[in-house]
This record gives sequence, structure tokens and C-alpha cells, in this order.
Amino acid sequence: MTDINTLLATLRRPRLLIRAARFGVNDYNRSRDLKRVMGSAANLQSSKVIDDLIEKEAAFETTRKNGDAAYNVVRHVEILIALMAEARLLPRGPQSV
Repeated sequence: MTDINTLLATLRRPRLLIRAARFGVNDYNRSRDLKRVMGSAANLQSSKVIDDLIEKEAAFETTRKNGDAAYNVVRHVEILIALMAEARLLPRGPQSV
């Protein structure tokens, strides 16, 4: 898996999508929201969940860029919220003092 923090820092999406996702991160509830977003149990390992969320988000981004009528902005924001929130749950590397 790529470093998630680097991936999120280099993610280029419309400003409105990112702002909406950042706004929703504080209300993210893993047990409630992850099941809805992933369609599976919320007790999955964070790194696996993040990999799956990255794939889902990329598919939504492709749909958005293609101008497909099937694009669902609400679902895209939900995926981004989950991705950002799950990244916060990952253990941090060793901190230098």
C-alpha cells in the first residue's frame, strides 16, 4: 500500500468535493458509516479498508470526469469522508523528539 498520507496530500479533486468531505469527517462513525459505504462489516482492518476505498474513489472520479449520468456526487463525498477518516485511524510512524 502506498503511504496514505502522501496519497491524500497529492489527491487532486475539485475543491468543493474536498471541502465537503473535510466537513463530514468530524461526524464520521465507523460502525455506522463504513458498513453503508463498503457494504460489509465495519470491523475490517484499516489498511484493507483504505485500499478498497481508494479503488472505489478512483472509480467515482473516472465516472465524474467522463461526465457519466450515473455519477453520484453524494456517494463520492461519502467515500472521500470515509477515506479521510480511516486514514486518521492508521497508526502513526515513530515520532522524533
